[in-house]
Amino acid sequence: MGMIGGGQGSFIGDVHRKAASIDGLIELVCGAFSSNAEKSKASGKALFLPDNRCYGSFQEMILKEKELPEDERMDFVAIVTPNHMHYPPAEMALKHGFHVVCDKPMTLTLDEAFQLKSIVNKSGKLFALTHNYTGHPMVKQAKAMIANGDLGAIRKIQVQYLQGWLSTALEKSDHKQAAWRVDPKKSGIGGALGDIGTHAENLVEYISGLKINELAADLGRFGEGRVLDDDGNVLIRMENGAKGTMSFSQIALGEENNLAIKIYGEKGSLEWHQENPNELITRWLDKPKKIFTPQGFDLYPEAVTASRIPAGHPEGYLEAFANIYKNFANHLQAYLKGESVNAPDYPSVDDGVRGMKFIYASVESDKKNADWVIID
Repeated sequence: MGMIGGGQGSFIGDVHRKAASIDGLIELVCGAFSSNAEKSKASGKALFLPDNRCYGSFQEMILKEKELPEDERMDFVAIVTPNHMHYPPAEMALKHGFHVVCDKPMTLTLDEAFQLKSIVNKSGKLFALTHNYTGHPMVKQAKAMIANGDLGAIRKIQVQYLQGWLSTALEKSDHKQAAWRVDPKKSGIGGALGDIGTHAENLVEYISGLKINELAADLGRFGEGRVLDDDGNVLIRMENGAKGTMSFSQIALGEENNLAIKIYGEKGSLEWHQENPNELITRWLDKPKKIFTPQGFDLYPEAVTASRIPAGHPEGYLEAFANIYKNFANHLQAYLKGESVNAPDYPSVDDGVRGMKFIYASVESDKKNADWVIID
C-alpha cells in the first residue's frame, strides 16, 4: 500500500494504517503524506519508511512507483485526504495501473463521481470506498438476515447519525478537521450531509439491500457564518415502497458518535447501535426477542468471517475498518493471480456514486423547502 494524505496531525490516516495492518495482509511501503513536501517526507520518516519511498507529492509517488519492478512497487494507493483531493490522485493512480482505496464521500462533485466510475470501469482496476461501518459483524448479520427473508418484506426504516463536536465554532480556532469540513471548496456542497449523512445512507442501502428511491430533506445551518449544513432530517422512500426517516447532526450537543439503525419487516425487526456494536437486537411476530453477538449462536457465515476473536471480547471501529481492507486485499490477491471473485464484500465505486447522488438530491430538496426529489 502507498498512502496519499494522512501525515502528521491527521486523524483518519492513522486509522487507515492501523486497520490495514490488522490482518497482516497489507504493508505500507511508501507515501505522499502531505501537500507540503517537507512535511510529507517527515511524516514518512516518522513511519520508518526508507527515504526514497517518502515522496513530496502524489504525482511524484505514482510516477516513481510505476518505474519500480512489479514485485517491489506498491499495488494500490489509499487516499485519506480532504474531499477535494480525492478525485485527482484516484484518477492518476487508476490511469497508471494502480488499484485504489478511497475515503468517503468519494469525490467533491457529482460530475467527478461519474467520471471516476467511468475511469474505474475502463481501467479494470479495483476500487474500494471506506464506508467502514459496513464491516461490523452484526451489520453483516443484519444484512444476511434481510437477504434471507427472515424479516419478511421491509416496511419501515429509521436511521440516525448524531454527533456534537461542531456545537461550537471550532473552525474559527486552530482546528484542522473542523476547518476543512465547513469549507465548500474542500468539503463540497454537503457539510454534515457529506461527512456523516452518507454513512447513514450507505448503511440503509447495505443492510436492507434496497435503494433509496426519493427523499425530502430539511437541512440546518446553526453555526454562525456556516455556509454548509451541520444538521439535517430526511424523509426517505425505498424502491420497494418502504418508508423511512433519517436524522444526522454535528451540533447535537453531548452526542459522541451515535449511529443507529432500526429496520421493520412483516415478520420481525432489527436494531443496531454503533456505540454498542456487538449486539444486534431482533424482535419477532411469533417468538421472543433475541440478541445476536459476534461468535454467538445462529449467525450467518458473513457475520462469522467478519469476527476475529472469541465471544465476549469487544470488536469495534478499527476491526470494522479492517474488514474493508481485508476483503479488498483478498480480492486484490485473487486479481493478481488471475482468479475471479464472486461479489467481493466491500463498498465500491457504485456506492460512491450513490452517496454523491444522495448529497445532491438532499441539497436540491432543501432548496425547494423539502420537496420530494427522485435520486436517479
